[in-house]
Amino acid sequence: MKLKRFLLRYYPPGVILEYEKGGHLKTKSIDLLDLTPETDPDVLVAEMRQAEPLITESRAEQVKLLIRRLQQKLTQPDHQRFSVFKVLQAHILPLTNVAFNKSGSSFITGSYDRTCKIWDTVSGSELHTLQGHKNVVYAIAFNNPYGDKVATGSFDKTCKLWSVETGLCLHTFRGHMAEIVCLEFSPQSSLVATGSMDTTAKLWDVDTGEEVATLDGHSAEVISVSFNTGGDKLATGSFDHTVSLWDVASGSRISTLTGHSGEITNVQFNWDCSLIITGSMDKTSKLWNAADGSCVSTLTGHEEEVLDVCFNLTGQLVASASADGTARVYSAATSQCVFKLEGHSGEISKICFSPQGSRVLTASSDKTARLWDAGSGACLQVLEGHADEIFSSAFNYEGDTIITGSKDNTCRIWR
Repeated sequence: MKLKRFLLRYYPPGVILEYEKGGHLKTKSIDLLDLTPETDPDVLVAEMRQAEPLITESRAEQVKLLIRRLQQKLTQPDHQRFSVFKVLQAHILPLTNVAFNKSGSSFITGSYDRTCKIWDTVSGSELHTLQGHKNVVYAIAFNNPYGDKVATGSFDKTCKLWSVETGLCLHTFRGHMAEIVCLEFSPQSSLVATGSMDTTAKLWDVDTGEEVATLDGHSAEVISVSFNTGGDKLATGSFDHTVSLWDVASGSRISTLTGHSGEITNVQFNWDCSLIITGSMDKTSKLWNAADGSCVSTLTGHEEEVLDVCFNLTGQLVASASADGTARVYSAATSQCVFKLEGHSGEISKICFSPQGSRVLTASSDKTARLWDAGSGACLQVLEGHADEIFSSAFNYEGDTIITGSKDNTCRIWR
């Protein structure tokens, strides 16, 4: 094995090693999820060298510089106030979803008008209209970090794979017997997972367009799919109140997470894949041990259904959004509610942390999105202007641009 170079990853903090083995270029990442501005780089490098033989003594100084750069990034103040940069009359019917590519240079919108559109973030110009579905385009995703392909899942029971460069359809994945309502690319971008109202999830090969596996085992709609960071496991959340954990290589079920008394609304792994968070219509969220499927804790406090849940990038905090109009931030370590985010006058359907982890973004049926301080729970800003409910919102990778998608047929770029 020969080390070629180091790459920095800011969110979450880490160092990626690019090395040669048997004539092939490979990468491995060293996660530094506990890195703080106070961490001693000398001590950390010594620990890294002990665990990773590719980091030799001659490379120690170089790694130390990279750690200092990551620490500088951690100390950068995040005082940005967002204002409307562009309002795009995106579709002739309401939008269903919005998503950025990794760099944030372009984004996609799905709609009830049966199309998905690719947009240039800076100019606000439409790059491509992806046409071909015969019903609502409901689930959409870029194959980040690459960003050269888009997957669209539709109520027409098919999923389509598109070229970002040409806007042409590369494959149509056929096999589901009912609407596709969720999808996700594997981290390596070799597979697409789709979840359907037909109670199954499916895995599809991005290169060949072939079906790889049908994940059959739920007794109701599959409404959330989530790969772990390594791409070797998939979690599926269902209206049957359970989450199934699958081995991607074999397509076999590893475990079933049971304990919720209502429909699952979302499921997500944390970055190091040790925990899974689930949100449910039973008004609770649950943290699960990803290794054995046992329930670690139940996060309570909401008075209505939990509609969305997420981890921050280091996996130390969990946020939940509810139909009761509030959001909550919990410590993943103690399961204690750290902050209650109050201010919306309607249900909150989407929640996410900024890449830096310093802010929380919520989208609500009250026609606004809100930014909250993840350190104090204070509302920093109300993003107003939409004429109908906001059901989708997202940060770009740098955390300096936001898109919001609304039932008013428009999306807004905030910078």
